[in-house]
Amino acid sequence: MTTNGPGGDAPAILRRPTIHDVARRAGVTVGTASKALNGRGSLREETRERVRSAAREMDFRPNELMLSLQRGRTFTVGFVTEDPEERFTMPLLSGIESALGEARVLVYFARLTGEPDQERQVIDALLSKRIEGLVYSRTRIDAGPPVSVGSYPTPVVYVDTLVTDPDSLSVIPDDFQGGRLATQHLVDQGRTRIAHLTGPGDWLSTRLRAEATRQVLAEARLDCPAHRLVFGEWTEMFGFDAIAPLLDRDPDIDALFAGNDRIARGAMDRLARLGVRVPEDIAVVGFDNLRMVVEQAHPPITSVDMNLADLGRVAVEHLLAMIAGEPRSGVIRLPCSLVVRASSVRPMPGQ
Repeated sequence: MTTNGPGGDAPAILRRPTIHDVARRAGVTVGTASKALNGRGSLREETRERVRSAAREMDFRPNELMLSLQRGRTFTVGFVTEDPEERFTMPLLSGIESALGEARVLVYFARLTGEPDQERQVIDALLSKRIEGLVYSRTRIDAGPPVSVGSYPTPVVYVDTLVTDPDSLSVIPDDFQGGRLATQHLVDQGRTRIAHLTGPGDWLSTRLRAEATRQVLAEARLDCPAHRLVFGEWTEMFGFDAIAPLLDRDPDIDALFAGNDRIARGAMDRLARLGVRVPEDIAVVGFDNLRMVVEQAHPPITSVDMNLADLGRVAVEHLLAMIAGEPRSGVIRLPCSLVVRASSVRPMPGQ
């Protein structure tokens, strides 16, 4: 934006007011203005308020970079993730920003491609900005090597990720508890022949959810034959392809716990083509509670929510404590919750 200068000839570019401008308006020296705005020095309250009033009138914003250098802090952290579709990133980031906002700390966000060289470049770039801490997330919770921050004393909190370093801190969802929630809900609905279609068997989260399913069914004295636990891919196509042969082998199945929402929706699409009603004939529960998936399905899908915003918030609360010098390590598992929708609850008579 420009405006005409004196005489109307040359445009004058509007600029941000500086500490010199505030001092001039308040009728004090630059040093006095700086002390008044930063709460330092022995100044009369009248002088301090006159400077503050001038700063408000001019919409003056202190140079945060200069202030951070003076304080020896940057008030920034990094958040990096491998989530390729950012389905889980946005809820995590929401919780991270919420906790950081209360502490007046900003976050740098970067997405990793899974390539070691690219990760090294991203981490080095963040460290060069003197971030005070790092929140790091991979695509799966299985334990991997810790991220290298070189000789920098930069604390790291791993979220939705485990690492092999016993001195590290990880904040993860309780997949086992979430699997119990889903299966117990189906049992509570009176379902007795429950199948589980889920992701790759070499994923820790997959194994935990499957083991939880077995445990709940055993506690309820319900059968859990091996053919009702089917491992595959985290895709709608897997759910679509796997449900029909499962029903051909075991037509009495009356409930499905899907390892994620996409598997659930794929299975429901195939059930609809087969003339199988959800939830009247087969109740369905998913996992992840991805609203763009579960709320657009017909009927909407009951799903386990990993409460990712809470994960991000708790991770940052611990990171800020580590930045303040408090050592933290171990694994923190946060409980999941169940969001009940129409796919798992039989309609009342007349509905």
